[in-house]
Amino acid sequence: MKEQLIQDLRALLGDEAVLTGDAVTGRSAGAFRPDSLSAYALVRPRTTADVAEVMKRCAAMGQPVVTHGGLTGLVRGADASPDELILSMERMTRIEGIDVAGRTMTVEAGVTLQQIQEAAAAVDLYYGVDYGARGTATIGGGIATNAGGNRVIRFGMTRASVLGLEAVLADGRVISSMNTMMKNNSGYDLKQLFIGSEGTLGVVTRAVIRLHEMPASQCTALVAATDFDAVVRLLKHMDRKLGGQLAAFELMWQAYFDLVSTPPAQGRSPFAERYPFYVLLESLGADQEADSVRFMQALEEAMADELIVDATVAQSLDQRDALWRMRDSVEEMFKFGKSFNYDVSLPVSEMRAYADGVSAAAKANWPQGRCWIFGHMGDGNLHVSFSVGDGSDETKHRIDEIVYGPLAAFRGAVSAEHGIGLDKRAWLGVSRTEEELALMRQLKDFLDPQGLLNPGKVV
Repeated sequence: MKEQLIQDLRALLGDEAVLTGDAVTGRSAGAFRPDSLSAYALVRPRTTADVAEVMKRCAAMGQPVVTHGGLTGLVRGADASPDELILSMERMTRIEGIDVAGRTMTVEAGVTLQQIQEAAAAVDLYYGVDYGARGTATIGGGIATNAGGNRVIRFGMTRASVLGLEAVLADGRVISSMNTMMKNNSGYDLKQLFIGSEGTLGVVTRAVIRLHEMPASQCTALVAATDFDAVVRLLKHMDRKLGGQLAAFELMWQAYFDLVSTPPAQGRSPFAERYPFYVLLESLGADQEADSVRFMQALEEAMADELIVDATVAQSLDQRDALWRMRDSVEEMFKFGKSFNYDVSLPVSEMRAYADGVSAAAKANWPQGRCWIFGHMGDGNLHVSFSVGDGSDETKHRIDEIVYGPLAAFRGAVSAEHGIGLDKRAWLGVSRTEEELALMRQLKDFLDPQGLLNPGKVV
């Protein structure tokens, strides 16, 4: 049956669009993965119509399908088994158009985040979503996971930037809701079903995304603090003083900052002393001169009020980029061998107690291990990573319990921005009620009754 499907798909799309054997298994499973793909076939459509025809044929034969974007995910949300077929968006890379007056861009699912940012900048517009994997991550994957990143405090998650969407259902039907308007309350907002569904309810093929005017000013600083409560007050202080211009508030615990600012890392601390907490903060505005004055005044007041004890302000784009490269140098932890990386959200007021508990538990279990904590404090998102000298499944489960176990008591969530995938499926009940989980399963059964789309993920 699989051979017949391969023949049918090659007749439909061309031989070069359907890969099998070594052409599939020779491909990497992702930027952060040492293994290769294991699916029996990989199909590369060029249009929504192609995707629809592929899904119709797969549905007729009961063939499971896993959609691939840039493979930058961290929760095994795009893992495929040897019996599954991969639907890769790598050829659907057209930017169909930009409406400058309406501040929208229409794109296919395989366009990368960086391509969107550059195309917007070329017409003096700005896409508000940004994260470290921008050069590889695709908009389709970002929509499927409702990606967050460094600008959520100002521009929201990916969901907030999607005006319209086109998706193909498991049976090949096309749901085209390519709305271009900010306001459209004409019935159910069906695109929301697919945003954040991780490819389990449909295959996102095209989207209309919202753009903003290009900021005319940018102010960036790295500050140090000795007290977590002071950092909490600093967040409120900067948000209030900058009048809604605060675009990033990135918190780093000392261990993570040391990791990315000392050899062999490329980054270097601008401070003579070490501190318990560091914050990379940035504002985006409309008047560089006036905004710089406001930014500096806010920092000076924070220093006078003892919210911070040291600060450095970027004086050039190169200095700004160097600070951000240091913050984004998560790959430094991979030099210590296998790492376990987590993404959680919880109220800002609970972050310190949660982080202290996780760190203490890790130290008690692995005295020689390493624990790094950092994240997007402005939107309640922490990243927690471990390297303990043992990459076994048993060790991972023990760390899962340390990270996810306390979250319910802190009113937290097991995923802030990375999604659920395979890795967090068993822990979804920590953040969702039985009624919510039951409704999720009902939606899945209704839209994908055969369970063909991204099997085993999310619910």
